[in-house]
Amino acid sequence: MISNHEAGGRVPDDKIDLRGELCPINYVKTKLRLEDMKSGQVLEVLLDAGEPIQNVPRSLKNDGHQILGVKKVTGGAYRVLVRKG
Repeated sequence: MISNHEAGGRVPDDKIDLRGELCPINYVKTKLRLEDMKSGQVLEVLLDAGEPIQNVPRSLKNDGHQILGVKKVTGGAYRVLVRKG
């Protein structure tokens, strides 16, 4: 579970587990989920190591969203917290 501190003082508003998804599908699914959220809300995204963790946060930042944090979790995956821009 994410602490309130990690999410900028609040728990994520939504979560999506994209472990096992290939690029660019993981980015597309994240972008679609963010489209359903309000500006300022926080999304927790679980991504695999390698291309997903390298590409998805960078692409989201380029789209105007804020990356609040990236943390390696059990099993080699990464937890990314994104605030919708």
